[in-house]
Amino acid sequence: MTLRVITACLAALFAATVTIGAQDKTGQDEKAPETFKVKFDSSVGPFVVEVHRAWAPNAADHFYTLVKNGFYDEARFFRVVPNFMVQFGINADPAVQTKYRGTIKDDPVKESNKKGYVTFAQTSAPNSRSTQIFVNYKDNAFLDGQRFAPFGRVTSGMEAVEKINSEAGEKPNQGAIQSQGNAYLKKEFPKLDYVKTATIEK
Repeated sequence: MTLRVITACLAALFAATVTIGAQDKTGQDEKAPETFKVKFDSSVGPFVVEVHRAWAPNAADHFYTLVKNGFYDEARFFRVVPNFMVQFGINADPAVQTKYRGTIKDDPVKESNKKGYVTFAQTSAPNSRSTQIFVNYKDNAFLDGQRFAPFGRVTSGMEAVEKINSEAGEKPNQGAIQSQGNAYLKKEFPKLDYVKTATIEK
């Protein structure tokens, strides 16, 4: 990966958590189990993410709370960069997105951003992780020194993740997604793949 590509990738991820009137999170996340699995039923097929709280406890608790509340249901994969990562995590409904627009504190980076590992996106500011997550398409160890702390990994269905439609690339506008939700995406980018449901496996 060239320096220009690396710089562009970092800029994209640091711009990833665009928020409208960002504020501190007012609600308390539920403490997650030490390990748990989340099944994503998506338009390209199912995949499972296994979360390890010890890797990044703040991230694990937040992710657990979001999934339990159905936050990722109907969320579009709005940023897909082949040979880098796929990103999602803006709710289909702007009202719901606003409810969860608060941020969580950073976790120390304990695991590397390897292929299949799942990490919260963030801005260049500390403690700016919110709801957006990404799955690494390859080993992206250069992210480790930039506060990107993986909290889980895809344990099955990575072949489905790799089939996610990438033709829109990074074109969808995050501000428009946040303010208009899936109404904007369905109109402007109707071919985006998406999460049907995300559920914690029993």
